[in-house]
Amino acid sequence: MNTPMSLFTITFGAALALMILVWLLSLVKRDASIVDIFWGLGFVLIAWIACVVTEGFSGRKILITGLTTVWGLRLAAHIFWRGRGTGEDRRYQAWRARYGESFWWMSLFTVFGLQAGLLWLISLVLQVGQLSPTPEELGWLDWAGTTLWAGGFAFEAISDWQLLRFKADPANRGKIMDRGLWAYSRHPNYFGECILWWGLFFITLSTPGSMWTIVSPLTITFLLLKVSGVTLLEKTILETRPEYREYMERTSAFVPRPGRRKKS
Repeated sequence: MNTPMSLFTITFGAALALMILVWLLSLVKRDASIVDIFWGLGFVLIAWIACVVTEGFSGRKILITGLTTVWGLRLAAHIFWRGRGTGEDRRYQAWRARYGESFWWMSLFTVFGLQAGLLWLISLVLQVGQLSPTPEELGWLDWAGTTLWAGGFAFEAISDWQLLRFKADPANRGKIMDRGLWAYSRHPNYFGECILWWGLFFITLSTPGSMWTIVSPLTITFLLLKVSGVTLLEKTILETRPEYREYMERTSAFVPRPGRRKKS
């Protein structure tokens, strides 16, 4: 199958079906935040569908699907481990309180349906990169994209690991994480994720006529910076921990750079 519309129809249906199943599971568990675990797994599903049904160059298909699988499985495992035993995330608790008894139904559209649409939109770069049988070799764009992906993946994985270790130490309760990569960026994990998606875009650029898939990394960058990432998270933190403002004043929000010296 080398017809984009046929592939897009299949993958959109798969994304929607996945999120409906996760929605049903959330009703049983009374925990809408399980959708976060399946976010990365949704990309893995779509990448594998594209790999199986398309007739593109096998080397690029394996590369894109492999990188997506490594990232998606790690992210799902991290979110599962981070949230074990903590109950529903506060963001979803707030929405549950807002909608009341109708939340079970509204969440299908406001949480799971929305994520299905975003998942499919962002995954376009994964799909298009696997469509074309040419070029029949991995070129400099593929290797540049892989290098960029590797840097972003390392940044995300290491910063997630550092934060988990920090929170696991009872001595750090109530403290602000400003060590390791978190001394250079307030959200190094989001920065890493953003970079790896731009890496996947570079790989897809090897495919003729794929420049339009820039919509994928632009969308994830916008979401991480302005919607569900930096903006929403910091608004919540400032409401509960005013001391976080001093950390904001001396540390870059996103792109890592040396921070100003901590005040005495």
